[in-house]
Amino acid sequence: MTGFASPLIYKPLSFLRRDFMEAASYRLSFLWQIFGVLFSVVMFYFIARLFGTSASPYLAAYGGEYFPFVLIGIAFTRYLNVALSTFVDTVRDGQETGIVETMLITPTRYLAILFYSSLWDYLYVTYEVALYLSIGIFGFGLHVGSADLVSTLMVLVLAIFSFSAFGILSAAFVVVFKRGDPVSFLFGTLSTLLGGVYYPVSVLPEGLQKCANLLPLTYALRAMRHAILQGTPVSQLGMDLWALAGFAVFGIPFSLLLFQRALHRAKQEGTLLQF
Repeated sequence: MTGFASPLIYKPLSFLRRDFMEAASYRLSFLWQIFGVLFSVVMFYFIARLFGTSASPYLAAYGGEYFPFVLIGIAFTRYLNVALSTFVDTVRDGQETGIVETMLITPTRYLAILFYSSLWDYLYVTYEVALYLSIGIFGFGLHVGSADLVSTLMVLVLAIFSFSAFGILSAAFVVVFKRGDPVSFLFGTLSTLLGGVYYPVSVLPEGLQKCANLLPLTYALRAMRHAILQGTPVSQLGMDLWALAGFAVFGIPFSLLLFQRALHRAKQEGTLLQF
C-alpha cells in the first residue's frame, strides 16, 4: 500500500469526497450563501457608518474603526458555530439512519469518524470566512495589508481545537440524553453575548468581563483582530495564544473521554440508536 493510499490519507479524503458530493447536489445553496454573506457585510457596513467615530475610544486597540472590527467578529465566529453543530449533527445523522452501530464495528474508530465527518464543515466555513473578507476588501475597502499570516494561522488552529472541545461535549450530551443540548445553547449564547463578536469586551461591566475571560472566543477574536488588523506577531500574542492552547490541551482530552463514556453508557442501555 502506497503512502498516499494509507488510511491516514484515504479515510479523511473519502469523508471529504462524500460530504462534497452531498453539498454539490444542492447547488442553489452556494448562491444563497453568497447572498447571505453579502447582505450581512452590507448591513454592518452601514451600521458602522452610523456609529462614525463615536466608538473609536473602545476600538483604539484594533485601529479605531467599527467595520473591520465587527466583520472579523462575525466571520470568524462561524468557526465556533460549526464546532458546536458538526459533531452533534454527525451523531444525530448516525442515529437517524441507523448506521451508528455499523460504524462502531468498522476498523475506523468512531472518534476518528467523528473528526473525519467534521472536515468538510470546517473546509466550507473557511470558504465562508474568505468570502466575508473578500467582500469586505474588494467591496468596502477593508485594509488587511499589514496582516501577519503566521499569527493568523496559529490563532485559527488553536481556536478550532478550543471550540471543538465544546462541540464534542455537546455530542456526548446528545448520545446520552438525545435532545435539548444545553451545552451548545449556553456556550454559544454566552460566547456571542460576552466574547466580543459585535462590541469590544471592554464595554461590558467588570463582572461580565471576568466571565468573558472564561470563554475561548474572547481570546480568539482579540488575537485574530490584532493579527489581521494590526499585524501583531506571534511573540506579542502570548496571553491569548496560551489561553487558547490551554482550552485545547485540556478541553479536547476531557471532552473525548466524556464522549467515549457516553457511547459506552448508551451501548449498555441499548439506547444508541434512539433519538
